[in-house]
Amino acid sequence: MEPTVLGGKLASAAIGPLVRKLIVRDGPGAGLVDRPVRLSALVTFRGEKRTLGEKDVHRLAERIVDRAVESPGEAPFPADERSAVADALARRLLTLGELDMDDVQAVRLGYRDLARRLSDGSTAFDGLSADARHFLDSATEWACLQILEFFTRRSSFVARTLVEQSRAQAELIAKVDELIVRTPRPDGRDTAFERRYLPYVADRHNHITIYGVDLRDSPDRWPLEVAYLSLEATAAGDAPPDPATGEHPPAVAGRLRAEEALLADDRVLLRGGAGSGKTTLVQWLAVTAARDGGRVPYVLPLRTLIRTGALPAPDGFLKAVSCPLTPPEGWAERVLTAGRGLVLVDGLDEIPAADRHRTRDWLRSLLSAYPGNRWLLTSRPTAVRADWLAQEGFRELTLAPMRRSEVATFVRRWHEAARAPEFEAPLLDSLRTKRDLARLTTNPLMCGLICALHRERRGYLPTGRKELYDAALTMLLARRDRERGMAVELGEEAQLELLQRLAYALVLSGRTEMDTGTAEGIVERCLPAVASAGGDASAVLRELLLRSGLLRQPAQGVVDFVHRTFQDYLGARYAVEEGHLEVLLGHADDTQWEDVIRMAVAHARPRERVWLLRRLLARDTPRLTLLALACLEHAVALDAGVRAEVEERAAALIPPRTKEDARSLAGAGPLVLELLPGPEGLTAAESLGVVITASLLGEAEPQGALGVLRRFREHADLDVRRQLVGTWGRFDAGEYAAEVLDHLDQTDLYLRCDTGEQVAALARMRPWHALSFRGGHRAEDILATVPSPEAVTSLFIRNNPELTDLGALLPFRNLRHLWVAALRVTGLDRLSALPLTTLGCPVLTDAAVLRSFRSLTQLSVYQELPGDDLTQALPVDAPLEYLLLGPHSTDSTGLRGLSRWPSIRTVDLGRLTTELTEDDWREIEELPRLTRLCLSGRTLARSTMPVLPGVEELQLSMMTGTEDLSFLAHRLPGLRSVVLVNQPGHSVTVSRYRELFPNAELTVEER
Repeated sequence: MEPTVLGGKLASAAIGPLVRKLIVRDGPGAGLVDRPVRLSALVTFRGEKRTLGEKDVHRLAERIVDRAVESPGEAPFPADERSAVADALARRLLTLGELDMDDVQAVRLGYRDLARRLSDGSTAFDGLSADARHFLDSATEWACLQILEFFTRRSSFVARTLVEQSRAQAELIAKVDELIVRTPRPDGRDTAFERRYLPYVADRHNHITIYGVDLRDSPDRWPLEVAYLSLEATAAGDAPPDPATGEHPPAVAGRLRAEEALLADDRVLLRGGAGSGKTTLVQWLAVTAARDGGRVPYVLPLRTLIRTGALPAPDGFLKAVSCPLTPPEGWAERVLTAGRGLVLVDGLDEIPAADRHRTRDWLRSLLSAYPGNRWLLTSRPTAVRADWLAQEGFRELTLAPMRRSEVATFVRRWHEAARAPEFEAPLLDSLRTKRDLARLTTNPLMCGLICALHRERRGYLPTGRKELYDAALTMLLARRDRERGMAVELGEEAQLELLQRLAYALVLSGRTEMDTGTAEGIVERCLPAVASAGGDASAVLRELLLRSGLLRQPAQGVVDFVHRTFQDYLGARYAVEEGHLEVLLGHADDTQWEDVIRMAVAHARPRERVWLLRRLLARDTPRLTLLALACLEHAVALDAGVRAEVEERAAALIPPRTKEDARSLAGAGPLVLELLPGPEGLTAAESLGVVITASLLGEAEPQGALGVLRRFREHADLDVRRQLVGTWGRFDAGEYAAEVLDHLDQTDLYLRCDTGEQVAALARMRPWHALSFRGGHRAEDILATVPSPEAVTSLFIRNNPELTDLGALLPFRNLRHLWVAALRVTGLDRLSALPLTTLGCPVLTDAAVLRSFRSLTQLSVYQELPGDDLTQALPVDAPLEYLLLGPHSTDSTGLRGLSRWPSIRTVDLGRLTTELTEDDWREIEELPRLTRLCLSGRTLARSTMPVLPGVEELQLSMMTGTEDLSFLAHRLPGLRSVVLVNQPGHSVTVSRYRELFPNAELTVEER
């Protein structure tokens, strides 16, 4: 029923007097009682003095329904539902006495919400018709409107409303007064000072400094806002795996962006190794807070505060850090009292152990005196025990190592800040292909060092990595602390001596970690030989863990090196010093020792290098020959004859010139990736060999392989480009799409999308004209991820049970080539409107629809055709040039009618399951343009084949290698090309058949 008609039937004049009976008569007074009078006391059917019972309410509801039904006009609902509607309305009205609210609250709620409360509180009546339910809801709302109108007319309503407003206003005034007392209002001097202080903080800390880098042309600082990289932090016990093992470590519970740490917790103790970005994070938080103006930041480096003796009170914060601005008296205390402070205490590890206890007492007193502020304390992992500030409510987080994607972002921003964009891409390639470099770049400090060294050398890293590692060790072991104004207890040489013995012990054991007791024992045996290493072994080991930046304690009672590269480098250094070259050579076959041997060549004297390299060549294996080649970059001084011999032996392996060479080369392992050349100076075949080698190593070393493959992404050769497309599945779909696929020349290429990740990556690439989808992808999902369906001209869909209606492909309106390998589908007839020239048919429910495709030049059929002649199933008017007839397709028709398509150049019968008859061959013989014939070795009928002088190309599939093909030389005298395809498990040799086809190129394809 229309709402206007229904409204007339429920007019106030009709139901108002009836509803009034539900409400008790008004009494005198304002109703000022201790507790508000609930609705249950205001209705006539509840309480001690009720005037209506439940039966009365039911009769009243029946009268309301009767008046609405009996009023002039259309009935609001079917007549047989009158009793049920009245019963439902009564139940809703009775719910009025059960609501826990008073009349003022009810009026504030409104009649619609009050009606919903009544509806929710009563039993649902699912058996009512839609009209009846609509009437019931409308009647409930009209009743509630009348009820609220009665409430507002009560003599006590206005008085009680005014009283409640007065009470609420008094409470609000009290709360505001309390807030004013707790938050002293800053005077004009505070505001004026903060207008100067906040920009000063933002400018003061808006830069990053690399300590220990001494390079002429590389900046030692650059704008923080340009180069800042957001890192991740993990909660205690949720540390991520070593990022060197793969690009994408699994997600870890508790990971969050480091700068968001204080958004989740007001008090955070952030741990991180040397150069992990702790101080940079402090600077970023200070700069962003100063610019936002929400909180007042205080940057407090503990190594600076501790020099002044007593740690400062809030009024001394700025003076302790040499801030030139003088705040109004009591300003800092007012800021902290108001809870507006962001206190950033940096470098707990940079103060003596004896001072850390009083630092904690100082923090405790500040926390107790000034609650409500935000606090961040940074430290290296082993400076203080776990839960050092747990009682004070501090949450402990640890900065996670940089992911490979974060390293790439850092490199890009570094070069942008240094205004050196020309060096960015070569460095990223080196970081992808050189594994030891990649292992170093797990924190901003090492990334910055490598960027600076690379730029200093005009785009080349040091000829030998030894120079890089020496620079890194000098920076970590001595210069960084010295330039930051910290006392250095152990000299660089003393630390090196201790660390290299620990490293060699780990190398010999084949492990990457040892227990603390073993480490202390090694240090203790070394102490008499190290003059500057005073104290006991335990204290010296603790100092190495705290200050060296190379050694860490990943778990209680365990010690390891922060990077495997440093362990190998220092272990090799000690092995050479002690003359353990035979030991190194004895482990040459172990891939875990590759980097140790390379570093040993870097440390060795010239005669020792010659001995090592010649012994490697003497083993005469591809891997050790390549290992010798990889060692050359570390051999600054080397006998010219030995260098030439290594290069000559390796030249036979690199670059690979055939597919077989590429597979063999990949067997040497990821070491090969660093040695692969190109694309400059390579032939097309050599380029293909390099790309195949890198592809095969993609799963073992994805980043290194990707670094090689991206160099070939602009290669013109079709086979190289096909290989780059075909190896997509070995890499992260999104990254490979962005780094390689999106840069390829797409001519004659199909992009194959098998997984959901690949389909999703397709949406972020520029449009591809030829696409292949494999697996259960719905048509709407495919269309949603194809950037421009109208740009697609070729589409191949296979093994897709989700696609049953081919009509869903109509949005590909410019489609010219379509192959669908699927079980029975429908809707092919709807695609006849597309400009298709090539069609690979699925199994159709009605094969006769093929006759409507009159523009086809290529057609492949894989099901039995209806009728007794091909013209009854295939498009007679189509200018076919290629026809493939698959299993059982000609069981009924044979090849009868084939000659009706004189334009055919290729007939592919390699999949037929029936033998060809003389009539079939006669149809083939009558094709005037036939130049290519594809047959199966199993169905080849020697006795019936006529002479076909026009056939120049022959392909024979399903060969076992035992077939007698001698008759073909006479029946096909014009052959120029013969391709033999073996059956799986059978071997076919060219030599067996070469003499039969002296004028043709004979090749074998392995399946």
